[in-house]
Amino acid sequence: MNIRVFIASICLSVMLFGCGAGKGKVNDLAINLPIDAHIDLSNVVDDKAPVVINPGRFTVETVTYRLPRVVQGTYSVSDFGKYVEDFKAIDYDGNAMPANKVDDNSWTIENAKSLDKITYNVNDTYDIETKGGIGEEQPFSPSGTNIEPENYVLNLHGFIGYFDSLRSNQYKLDVTAPADFVRTSALQNTSSSTGDDGKYITSSYIAPRYFDITDNPMMYGNLDVEEFQVGDIKIVLSVYSPNKVHTAASLKETVFKMMKAQKAYLGDINSTPRYDIYLYLSEGKEDSPKGFGALEHHTSTVVVLPEAMDEAALAESMIDVVSHEFFHIVTPLSVHSEDVHYFDYNNPTFSKHLWMYEGVTEYFATLFQIDQGLVEKEDFYNKIMGKIQASKAYNDAMSFTIMSENVLKAPYKDQYINVYQKGALIGMCIDILMREESNGNRGILSLMKELSNKYGKNKPFEDDKLIAEITEMTYPSIGEFLNTHVVGDLPIRYEDFFEKVGLEIGETKIKANYIILNNAPIVSGDGQKGTIFFTEAALQNSFWVEQGVQANDVIESINGTEVTLMNANQVLQEVFMWKPGKDIEVKLNRNGEEIVIKTTTTQGYTTGKGLIEKEDATEEQVALRKAWMKG
Repeated sequence: MNIRVFIASICLSVMLFGCGAGKGKVNDLAINLPIDAHIDLSNVVDDKAPVVINPGRFTVETVTYRLPRVVQGTYSVSDFGKYVEDFKAIDYDGNAMPANKVDDNSWTIENAKSLDKITYNVNDTYDIETKGGIGEEQPFSPSGTNIEPENYVLNLHGFIGYFDSLRSNQYKLDVTAPADFVRTSALQNTSSSTGDDGKYITSSYIAPRYFDITDNPMMYGNLDVEEFQVGDIKIVLSVYSPNKVHTAASLKETVFKMMKAQKAYLGDINSTPRYDIYLYLSEGKEDSPKGFGALEHHTSTVVVLPEAMDEAALAESMIDVVSHEFFHIVTPLSVHSEDVHYFDYNNPTFSKHLWMYEGVTEYFATLFQIDQGLVEKEDFYNKIMGKIQASKAYNDAMSFTIMSENVLKAPYKDQYINVYQKGALIGMCIDILMREESNGNRGILSLMKELSNKYGKNKPFEDDKLIAEITEMTYPSIGEFLNTHVVGDLPIRYEDFFEKVGLEIGETKIKANYIILNNAPIVSGDGQKGTIFFTEAALQNSFWVEQGVQANDVIESINGTEVTLMNANQVLQEVFMWKPGKDIEVKLNRNGEEIVIKTTTTQGYTTGKGLIEKEDATEEQVALRKAWMKG
């Protein structure tokens, strides 16, 4: 999962196939008999979609049906059962049966031999999320669901659940929706049928087991789709932009260039024949989703970003966010522990190695851009330095393995975001060490390829043995580093690693964002007056200095939108994404006098800590730097 944008199974039950009377009995291990599921988007009322689950005839007395409490890749509690309403168990005579809700996500049904089907309505999480409605924790938007007349984000784990004993059974999923809907899914579409009146089409899909239900999101509605090839991978890009600000066609070249560079960087490690990208652009209203970022799946990713971003800003975010998710095909999708492989959606245990799953993935998403010439080295240096600074906001003396294993619990859950900062830096340190030990020939990518060849998506590693295995596959220095700084809690001295590649941390001119400086905003709010104003920090940004901004200038409007405490987050998120070359108009109030700034943005700079190439770097240091940054 990527949430970096803005400060995102054994069948034991004895059952009969089908529903209704007169079914023949099958063997006691009916592992491959499908569970029929139906989502009806033609009968949505108040943003609630009807669902019907037909498991076949049970021959046991009691069954439990669950929706996921936690889904893979999120490392937080979602409680999708909270969004289910009107849960009913129906017997073969069409009568309601008792169904006992035992917790937020689980229903137990007695006398299960009489159970024909269960029905319920699913409320979308985007509505609840923005209303602050259900519980303390809500699904991260890219893992959530949207049920609106124009768009349906079908993260299927929000609609379809499982019986404890039947997670390995095949699922047959039917989705009924208006005939004019565009629909995309990586699940195998086995057939489609049109209703008698021609208004609705039912599409049928097959999922080999429940994991494949959770691993294959869909998007239906008023969206546009572009399909194109990147080498031997078919890319399917589906975009929903409510106000048609962006299209799949306008993003196609950015995604193509990015995926081409990723394939070149990965080499032969990638083997997926198709990859789906589902992009939902939030229009910034009160009832719009606000959890920006993405959630990975084996062969797809769901992305939620603001629609108000301009083309350049959206392209940059897509590169940062989607590249991270695509690199998950390496880990945890190809290299993962037993906790991941045998994931328990209701009571999960977690691996110790988030430093690898999320940290190394984030490092790849950063490194490949300099390796493939997508960014200049100064931008790469600034991104690395930004991660160092951001990581200091978290507990730098906390064992990463302990944090990972206890990621749902306090105080560790509040440290999770550091996997995208310090986790990536751990990957960087391992990379530099391996380059040094091998005269530049091996790095962390080659290590991940070796682990992928040893394990792969169908064979998990033992959590407690991974570091010893990595040490045996690499060098004693790697084991020492991991045991000291990842298992252990000793903070990393990044200066020691930069010295190896002829870099140092020092004062330098660095690019400045238009609203954030050193991970803090350059504006503040007056609660009594309800206004937003520039602080002294704005005077450290050369762009605003050139516009004549002064401390305490009240921001009245930006590009015609009045700025208040109520809408500041939404408006300033747009400012956060500004790029050079954007026409802007900012109206200020300075002690009662209106000041109008009407200009085109240029790159602002500030002075701060940054990475500098040492003038006295040795040939060996320069050569190691080149091997590190360019493979």
